[in-house]
Order: sequence, then structure tokens, then C-alpha cells
Amino acid sequence: MRWRWARVIGLAAALSVAGVVLLGATAAGHAQPPTARPDVTFARDVAPVIYAKCGVCHRPGGSGPFSLLTYADARQHARQIATVTQRGYMPPYLADAHVSGPFMNQPRLTDAELALLARWAEEGAPEGDARATPAPPHWTEGWQLGTPDVVVSTARYTVPAGGTDVFRIFVVRVPVDGPKFVRGIEFRPGNLRVVHHANIRIDRTPGSRQFDDDDPAPGYSGLIAPGATYPDGHFLGWTPGQVPPLLPKGMAWRLEPGTDLVVELHLQPSGRAEEVETSVGFYFGSDPPERTPAMLRLGQQGIDIPAGAAGHVITDRYTLPVDVEVQAVQPHAHYRAKEMWGTAELPDGTVRPLIHIADWDFRWQHVYRYEQPFALPKGTTLVMRYTYDNSAENPRNPIVPPTRVFWGQRSVDEMGDLWVQVLTKTPDDLDRLTSEFGRKVMTEDTIGYERWLQSEPESLALHNDVASLYLKLNRPADAARHFASVVARTPDDAAAHFNLGTALTVAGDYDRAVQEYGRALTLRPAYPQAHTNLGSILLARGDTATAAAHFAAAIQLDPTNAQASYNAGVAAGRLGRYTEAVTHLQRALSVEADYTVALVELAWVRAAAPDPRARDGAAAVAAATHADALTRHRDAAVLDVLAAAQAAHGQFAAAVASADEALALGPANVAAIRLRRSLYASGRPFVIPDSGPVR
Repeated sequence: MRWRWARVIGLAAALSVAGVVLLGATAAGHAQPPTARPDVTFARDVAPVIYAKCGVCHRPGGSGPFSLLTYADARQHARQIATVTQRGYMPPYLADAHVSGPFMNQPRLTDAELALLARWAEEGAPEGDARATPAPPHWTEGWQLGTPDVVVSTARYTVPAGGTDVFRIFVVRVPVDGPKFVRGIEFRPGNLRVVHHANIRIDRTPGSRQFDDDDPAPGYSGLIAPGATYPDGHFLGWTPGQVPPLLPKGMAWRLEPGTDLVVELHLQPSGRAEEVETSVGFYFGSDPPERTPAMLRLGQQGIDIPAGAAGHVITDRYTLPVDVEVQAVQPHAHYRAKEMWGTAELPDGTVRPLIHIADWDFRWQHVYRYEQPFALPKGTTLVMRYTYDNSAENPRNPIVPPTRVFWGQRSVDEMGDLWVQVLTKTPDDLDRLTSEFGRKVMTEDTIGYERWLQSEPESLALHNDVASLYLKLNRPADAARHFASVVARTPDDAAAHFNLGTALTVAGDYDRAVQEYGRALTLRPAYPQAHTNLGSILLARGDTATAAAHFAAAIQLDPTNAQASYNAGVAAGRLGRYTEAVTHLQRALSVEADYTVALVELAWVRAAAPDPRARDGAAAVAAATHADALTRHRDAAVLDVLAAAQAAHGQFAAAVASADEALALGPANVAAIRLRRSLYASGRPFVIPDSGPVR
């Protein structure tokens, strides 16, 4: 040790001899006091940091509890600012930047900024020269992403003072006059005292609106309509602290005219009656979507945490069947979650962190979008591992003394999800991934709902929700069992009979389905979807005239019911009313431009109707080509109709080629296609014979 110090002293002496001036000494070797550090002031040093990292929330009208934009405001909170920033509590961002990311729009303070805020508080928070204070940024009032292109608001609803959590679904038409490309949405909860979270979907069908209309109060409770979906694999929802960034170029999703926004609110009574009215701002772009992502949700619906357990762990795994590119992640849990890990185990044995949160806080949740998306090969296993603290020592535990906790959507229940947004290389890969993963998720969801029902067997909303999942899993008998439970409790509810009729239809029990739809229409004659579904069964049974009457009633009640218009077109064609069929089918497509079966039916009528007033070869080719693109040139029935359309337009060589492609796919109606092909080869189009359509 003495040798080391001697070497240091010797080095210093050598530097001095060489004429190098050492810190704290003059050239003559006399000691001098170090130069005093300049004061840290609000005007010169602190204001720029606050404006850049804090002001988006801590400003007049912002989501923070107080403003920090003026010196007077900031000085009051100087020590608090230093404390919460040093502890990492503010700015509110949970992801561990040293493990995962980097993520877009990370509101983190640098080490230098942290030290600056701490020193400012230590030195008494001086203002400095007020004239040097920069002007604060300008924020659009209330909207963190800027002025929205369109804003919609839910109906005003009163949350009761007490009782259990409220789940309420609101349906709002998005007012656009043409297709729009959505780069993002921003949700404003309106009343943070009662809004726990929001799930947001879109619905291009009338199903959600019908459910809302059925309930006399604002919004409705119960079943999420089957037509309500997340758009094209994108995150749509809100939890406290979350403002998803705008999507990058090429990742927008398409919003069609006539689309409803479906906002499911989880509301918590506050001890007094509270009004809530939420708003959603839409941000549009000019670039159409180039790629469609998939949303993968890892999680466990069988959560069962013992009372007092301080380190309870849940896990889930999924092995990718295709190559993907990871775009973003979003973790979610309630109040007892502590530590979160999301990782990717690659086929070569390496492990890549997706996200790590050391100290989960329900109040601050985000969509974490990677600055640089990254590839994961087929065979990679996505893994989530969450740890929960259900002890009395957990200050965030909503129940003290702790009780046993199960999975559920109430705030006193617990959840654990890790959403991963990915892009696939091809549309086929996307289809495979979403199909396989979708069944996994829905199967797990039914487990959670069935367990939840054990504790709340009288909950109509739970019976409806689990029945909807069973329908998506193609388990209609299980769905009918739960819908029948709802009918037994609410025999005068038309919607309950309609839901049971839908499950029975999928199960193939058409006689009982007809009875349930009939009962729904007796209770509520103006029920367009019940008319549509009942008409569909009658059409399949050959009672075309009666079916057509039900479709007409549905259209009169709701002209935007694309399914009713399509079915009316099919019925009119079977009745030989071909110009009427064209009108109905065009109406269906005006509501839903990518309605594949309506395109195919319109192309068929336009190409082959025996009534020349209905035939239009060019229109037939346009409709059939659109349908062929939507089915990726792989549907024999569509290619068969495309061939008929091309022949009707005089494109006989193309018609023969399309017919050959249809035959190569091994269709069931080989003989009929070959017969039509022979006509095309001889330069003749196909026309429907008087006996009816030949397909």
C-alpha cells in the first residue's frame, strides 16, 4: 500500500516539475480554494427540465394534482420533486430501462437532471433571474397527442354511490364520411374517481347498437356483441397513466363509415353518486396500412392467491408457429402484482427480455412501443412471469387483512396479462398465428369466467360473457346452457331469447332457435337482428318468401344492417327478382365495402342473371375481382364466379383460366364448373337457367 501511495505522490511531483498545474495549486505551489459552483436556479436550469419532463401532466388542466409551470408553484414542491424523482416514482414510467427497450417516448430523467433537481432543493430552490425563464410549451388543452381530428363522447351515466363494481358498455357512432386511416386514439376518462379502466372495440355491424338501444338507461350491461372487435391487431383501451403513442407509418388501421365505437367501462362506486362521461379523440393519417399486426395475450385465468402470500407467482408460455417482428408490449394486472417479467426464449437457447417491471403500480400503465422493433424466429417461446404480494405489508393491497384472491375483472380481484403486438412476414402466417393463438386465449378465458361464476352464479353479465366465448370456440351447446340460464332469470327480456336463439342456430337446433327468435319478436317486434336471424333460418329451409318479409322488416328498421340487405339480395335472386337483388346487394356493400359474400353474390347476379336489366359484365368483373383479392386468389367458389363475370364481359380466355384455377383447388361442384368452362372455351357466357341458380 505504501508503494502505491509513493507512486501517486511521485507522479504528482513529476507532473508539477513538468509544468502541469494541479487542481488546487498555483504555479508557485500555493493552495487555492476550489472555484465555487454556480447556483442552480429555476429560471436557467430547472424550468427547462420541468417543461420537458413534467409539464405534460403538472400544468393547469393536466392530469397531475398540481401545476409546476411557474416558479411559485415549483418552489412549494421543491423537496417533493427531489424525493419522488430520486426514488424513480416520477416521472411515472415503470419499465426498467436497463433491462428492456429502449421504448418510444420514455419520460425518464437523466442522471444529470436528477442531480440538478436534488441540488436545487438542497440549495433552497432559488429562482435566479426571472427574465431568463423560458416560455413554457403550449399544450392543446386536455389532449396530450394534440388536437384530434374527430372526438366522440359516451352518454352521461350516473354511477351509484355503493354496491359492487359496475361494467357498462356504451356505443357511439364515429362520424366520418369516408374511409379513414387511424394512427391513434386518446381516451379521456372524464371522472378518475370512478373510472377503473376501459376496453375499446369497433363494430361495423348493428349488433352493439341494438344492445344499447334495448337498454333504457345510457349504455347497457352484459354481452359484448360478436361484431365488436379490436381493429386489425391494435391496442385499443385505457388504464390509468396510459396514452399510447401514434402509430408509425404503414401501421394505421382502417375506419369505415358507419362504424360504432364500443367502449366498455369498468366503474367503481366512490361512496357517492358520480356522473361520468368519457371522450375518445381520433387521429387520422394519409398513409394506408401496409401490414396488419397480431395481438398475443399471455396470461393465466386460473389465478388463485392465498391470503398472506407475499411471493405468489403465475406464468404462461406460448411457442411461436411462425417468424414475427415484435412491435410493442403492454403488461396488465391489478393492485397486488409486484414484479413482472416478459421474455423470449429463442430456439438457440438465448433469452431476450421483452420487459421488466420491478415495482408494478396499477396507477401508471403504458403501451411500451419499441424504438427498434426486433425479429423473433419460429420456435421462440414467449414467457410471462408475474409475482404477487397478497400480504398485509403490501400498501397497495385493496383488502386488509388479506383474503384469498381469484382471477376476475373487479378491482378487488386480480389479473395478469402480457400483451405482445407482432408483425408476421406473410398474410398466411398471420392467419395461422391468430387462429392458433385465438383458441388458446379463449379457452383460458372460459376457465376464468367459469370459476368467477362459482362465486357469482346469479350474474347475468358473466353468463352472457362466458356464453359469447363458447360461441367463438365453436362450443354452442355450452353457450346455449349459459344463455338459457339468463332466459330463466329474465323471461321477458327479448335480447336474452335472441342470444339463446343464436347459440341454438350455431348448434344446428333450428326448431328451438326459431321458437326463441319468435319469442324475441313477440316481446319486441322492432328487433332488426332477430328478423335477420330468423329470416336466415327460413331461407335455408326454403321458405324464401317468408324469409324475404323478415329481411324487409329488418332493413326498414335499420337500413345499415348489411347482413339483412345481403340476405334480402339472396332471397330476391331465388325468387327471380334480379334487379331487386342488385339493389339489396349494393346497399349491403355501401355499408360494408369488403363484405366478401355480398361481392360474390352481386358478381354472380350481374354476370349470369337471366334478366338482362340486371346484367352488367364490367360491374360483375369489378365485384368478383374485389372478392378474389380479399380471399387471396385461393377460393374456388370466388374464382368460379370471377370466371362467369369475365365471360359476361367478353373476356373468354381469362374466364377459362379462372375456371381452371378454381378446378385446381378441388371444389365440390366440379361438374358445374366444367360445364361452364366449356361454354367459355366456345366463346359463350353462362346465364342462369329458368330453374334457378347453378352454383
